Amino acid sequence: MATAVVATSYGGPEVLSLIEIEVPDPGPGEVTIAVRAAGVNPFDYKVYSGAFGTDPSKLPLRLGLEVAGVVTAVGPDAVGPDGPIAVGDEVLAPVSGGYASAVNAPAARVVSKPADVDWKQAAGVLSVGGTAVHMLVATGVGPGDTVLVHGAAGSVGALAAQLAVARGARVIGTASASRHERLRAYGIEPVEYGPGLADRVRALAPNGIDAALDTVGTDEAVDVSLELVPDRHRIASIVAFGRAAADGFQVLGGGPGADPGTEIRGNAWRELLPSLAAGKLDLAIAKTFPLSEVTAAHEFVLDGHAGGKVILLP
Repeated sequence: MATAVVATSYGGPEVLSLIEIEVPDPGPGEVTIAVRAAGVNPFDYKVYSGAFGTDPSKLPLRLGLEVAGVVTAVGPDAVGPDGPIAVGDEVLAPVSGGYASAVNAPAARVVSKPADVDWKQAAGVLSVGGTAVHMLVATGVGPGDTVLVHGAAGSVGALAAQLAVARGARVIGTASASRHERLRAYGIEPVEYGPGLADRVRALAPNGIDAALDTVGTDEAVDVSLELVPDRHRIASIVAFGRAAADGFQVLGGGPGADPGTEIRGNAWRELLPSLAAGKLDLAIAKTFPLSEVTAAHEFVLDGHAGGKVILLP
């Protein structure tokens, strides 16, 4: 038996509760993972909030999209992208129902956890890191570019900005003043958002901005990007779906009209994990919560100022 989080109805974090579940033996091409850490993502809230509908037949809803843990059982032909998987392997994987003490996962999506990457970072990097890599690939960020990252202190923004610096780009990142010191440590030039943002960016980059990555979706972020970036194909947002359709820039992810970037995101671990292990990439962990405190974890995330990844610890 294992413990898992479910939403018993549609609504806010108060609908979340713990139940006992039976984890079946893994089938062909599957493994069972004893979860050491599970990443919390804003999408998890959307699932049980009713944003995608309120079909009562889908209740109770299991939650959680990414985990890190130890393999406790393997089915026949359990081979991951980096080789055969064995009991005792330390791994990370995108999953369904990851808010649990144990979960089954398709072996084809399970990758080895480097020894120098801790459980919390391993559990939190796949979703935000895959999104960050997708944004850079979609906009063609490379050496010599000057890039504007909106929301550079958030989980996706911080990784996108660090990876852009590693690619040889100059990065200007928007953030509140309290986050500026952290951004400077990453090699990012911080600028405060708010009225006059375009002028402040121009003062820092009088020769212009080559690409803009929007992780916040505000009209300010979109308007400044459109004003400063000549090529709209080099503007990408993961939230401004309506504006993208109207103004002709890229939108990425799972929203209407968006490019899902499935292959890019699915292979992003090949860049992310070595960089984390080598200390060349930092995934800020805002806070951890026991699995039993999942309601408090979601309330913390919904506050909107976490400043990093939130992790559940079974």
